[in-house]
Amino acid sequence: MDEEPSSRRGPRPGGPWGGWERHGLPWRSTLAVGVFVLVGSGFAARNQPERVAIDGLARTLLVLAVLPLLLRHRRPVPVVSAVAAVTLAYLAAGFAYGPVFVPVALACFAAVVHGHRRAAWWALGSLWAGHLLIAHWLYRYLPPAGDGPAPWGQELPTAAFVVAILAASELVRVRREQWAKERAERAAAERRRADEERLRIARELHDVLAHSLSVINVQAGVGLALLDSDPTQARTALTTIKAASKEALGEVRQVLDTLRAPGDAPRAPAPGLDRLPELVEQAAAAGLTVRTETEGRPRRLPPGTELAAFRIVQEALTNVVRHSGSRTATVVLGYRAGTLEVSVDDAGPATGGDAGGSGNGLAGMRERAAALGGTIEAGTRPDGGFRVRASLPVRPEEPIR
Repeated sequence: MDEEPSSRRGPRPGGPWGGWERHGLPWRSTLAVGVFVLVGSGFAARNQPERVAIDGLARTLLVLAVLPLLLRHRRPVPVVSAVAAVTLAYLAAGFAYGPVFVPVALACFAAVVHGHRRAAWWALGSLWAGHLLIAHWLYRYLPPAGDGPAPWGQELPTAAFVVAILAASELVRVRREQWAKERAERAAAERRRADEERLRIARELHDVLAHSLSVINVQAGVGLALLDSDPTQARTALTTIKAASKEALGEVRQVLDTLRAPGDAPRAPAPGLDRLPELVEQAAAAGLTVRTETEGRPRRLPPGTELAAFRIVQEALTNVVRHSGSRTATVVLGYRAGTLEVSVDDAGPATGGDAGGSGNGLAGMRERAAALGGTIEAGTRPDGGFRVRASLPVRPEEPIR
C-alpha cells in the first residue's frame, strides 16, 4: 500500500530534477515545505526573542525534519517517527515555535491516509508528551538559559492542533476508501454488463445458427438422396439451403454489427412474433408440418418479449427437427392477463440418434425466460411426445394490436 504504482516510477521528461522525478518522489511539495519552514522559522524567531536564535544547528534540524517527507508515500511509518523525533530535538534545543510543526502534520497525514493511523497517533502522542516534559519540567536543564515553565494554557491550542490533524487525516482516508470502493463497484458492474452482453450475443448466435443449420442439414440429406433419382426435388432442396443460409448470414451480420458499433441502433429490427410464418415455412422445408394456434386477444408486446418468444419457438422447432421422429408440431400462443404463454408440442417419439448441436438450446431458452422474469418447462409428455411451455410476463398496459 505504501509503494507508488510502477507507472509513476517510470522516467519523466524534462527539468533539472529529472533524476528525482524518475523515482516518483514528491520532491516539488517537499521542496515547497522546506522553503516555507526555513523562511517561516526565521520570521517566527524574530517574534520570540526569549527563544534561541535560529543558527546552523536549527537550520540543520529543520532540513532533517523535511527531508524524510520525500518517502512519506513509500515508508510512512518510519517517516512520521523520524519527523516527530527531529521536531522534538528542535524544541529541546530551545528554538522558536512555528512552521516546524508543518512537517509533522504532513507526515501524520500521509501515515493515516495510507492506513497507519496507530503509527501517526504514537508519533503525535510522543511529540506532545515530550513537549510537556520540556516545557514544564525539563526547561531548567535545557536552553535557553533562565527560561521558565510554559503556561498550561498554551497546551489547549496544541491539543486542538493535534486533533485537527488526526481528524483531517481520517476524513481523507475514509473518502479515499469510499472512492476506491466506488471504482471497484463500477468496474464490477461494467464486467457484469460485458458478461451479460456476451451471453446475449452467444444466445442469439446459437439460436440463429442452430435453426438454420438444422434446416440445411435436413435438406442436404434430401438433396443427396434424390440427386440421381429426382433432380427436380434435389434442386428444391438446394434452393431451400440457399434461402436458409442467406437468412442465417443476415441475422449473424446483424448480431455482429452490434459488436462493431455498440452505441449505434441496429440496422434491422429484432425478430418478433410477426415472423412466425417464416419459421413455419422453414420447418415445412425441413419436412415438418407446423400448426399454429392463438388463444386470447393478440396485443402489442415489448420488443424483448417478442424476441424471446420468437427464439423459444425457433429453438423448440429446431429440436423437433433434430430429435423427434414426428413430422408434426403444434405452436400455441396464449395471450393471458399480464402473461404470454408459448407452447410447442410434438407427437414424438425421440429418434435417439445424434443430431448434432451443442446441447445448450434448453439452457438458452431458460436464460431468455429468466431474463424477463418468466419461467419455462420442457419435458416428455405422457403419450411419448415432447412439450416446451414458456410463461413470459407482459405489462398489462400494453396497447392492443
